[in-house]
Amino acid sequence: MEKQIKIIAKAKSNRLDKYLAEALKEEHDLSRAFIQKLIKDQNIQINGIFAESQKVNIAENDVITITIPAPKSTEVIAEKIDFEIIYQDQDILVINKPNNIVVHPGAGNTSGTLVNGLLEAIDDLSSIGGVERPGIVHRLDRQTTGLLIVAKNDKAHKVMSQMLVDHEVYKEYQALVWGVISENKGIIDAPIGRHQNDRKKMMVTNKNAKHAKTNFEVIERFDNASLVRCSIETGRTHQIRVHFNFIKHPIMGDPMYGRLTDKDTNWGQYLHAYKLVFNHPITNERMEFIADLPKEFSDKIKELKGEA
Repeated sequence: MEKQIKIIAKAKSNRLDKYLAEALKEEHDLSRAFIQKLIKDQNIQINGIFAESQKVNIAENDVITITIPAPKSTEVIAEKIDFEIIYQDQDILVINKPNNIVVHPGAGNTSGTLVNGLLEAIDDLSSIGGVERPGIVHRLDRQTTGLLIVAKNDKAHKVMSQMLVDHEVYKEYQALVWGVISENKGIIDAPIGRHQNDRKKMMVTNKNAKHAKTNFEVIERFDNASLVRCSIETGRTHQIRVHFNFIKHPIMGDPMYGRLTDKDTNWGQYLHAYKLVFNHPITNERMEFIADLPKEFSDKIKELKGEA
């Protein structure tokens, strides 16, 4: 339902968005970007007149009325999406996510996601993630392939989520990276935070960052690339991609963190969630799953070997 907030300005200001973000911080915590959208959509009035710009002047004792529209109802439509079911029981589902598919709906992706496909293929999914993320316990990036756990009921979802928080789920990936890594194995221990200039990207930084640790082992070396096996002790956004870029061995094909030539690839990053090991959330049975490399990934390895 629609919500209205009314405040009396306590000071002068020449930036409505900045003033409101600060004035509403403790009680409502609205971001400046959200306030700017409210202004643009004519949802903010000053003394009964719609504010036309975020740069409008505010005088002391001005009456500012903010209208927050009711959230739009979201309906995720079931669609036929191709994906492989590796394992299924009454509590969980383990799938092999294909390339170039978003896990759940979001801004700009309301259909064609894995969730759309799950709604078509599976009768029961946990409700904890809400209407946009039914069953989704963890995610893979759009162009990352491989194993993903889905919860079919709320109890399994809660237990699996806590297991992920407690690092009780072993996740192993395989990746092709640019350059020949000299060490046979290593650890990348570097904090990750939001990129200072691009909100869609992450970076190694000490500012507003979270601890991140990636273990890796070289499987095979080629003339200008390496095939690596890696496991993550933390699950930060884009962690493996950011960490290998940080050590100057970006993942091959990565359009965001890779080389300039990687932006033109149709496949995307050669990063595959290869192995999962965890205890079943309900029965506590030890479970292990492996998903073979996609054909395109295997073909790229053959090409690097000169066998293609």
